Amino acid sequence: MASILVVYSTIHGQTGRIAQRIGRVLEAAGHAATVRSAGEPGVGAAIIEHAAVVVGGSIQRGRHSRALESFVGVHRQQLASRPNAFFSVSLSAAGTAKQVAQARRCVDRFEARTGWHPAAVALFAGALPYSKYNPVLRFVMRLIVRMAHGDTDTSRDYDYTDWSAVERFASEFASRVPALSAAAD
Repeated sequence: MASILVVYSTIHGQTGRIAQRIGRVLEAAGHAATVRSAGEPGVGAAIIEHAAVVVGGSIQRGRHSRALESFVGVHRQQLASRPNAFFSVSLSAAGTAKQVAQARRCVDRFEARTGWHPAAVALFAGALPYSKYNPVLRFVMRLIVRMAHGDTDTSRDYDYTDWSAVERFASEFASRVPALSAAAD
């Protein structure tokens, strides 16, 4: 069993829900998982208390949050010194091959900005929570989604996350942690 920290940055909550699911899968695999927001005090210090780390963030306006970039940039050496993984959440990950490639480029830019190159990376589709948007953002998102031929009924929310893929990612990471931890000793 290893202690695994799952750190995330979210705007409308979907990345937080994905992080929580990852934590539950890690615990079901026999690990002790701690799930925390990157903005919480003391999260950076918590890295050294854990044998492995999973970091996740959502993409908005073509990039991950500056706060997450800063957090990872400051702690990149600690992250790189233990088993680690990164997951990125966006509507693009649910789209065409071209849109998925755009999401991947956002991850590449994240890696370039932070200097951290995670051992494993996953792209997960996010959600379209129209009910959480203010009227202006709802209008803008509806226009963007309409151009992409997506769901434009603003009277409901849409969840595009492939939860089975999230669970596979977490299970695969869980199965690699003991071997990687043992190799580091």
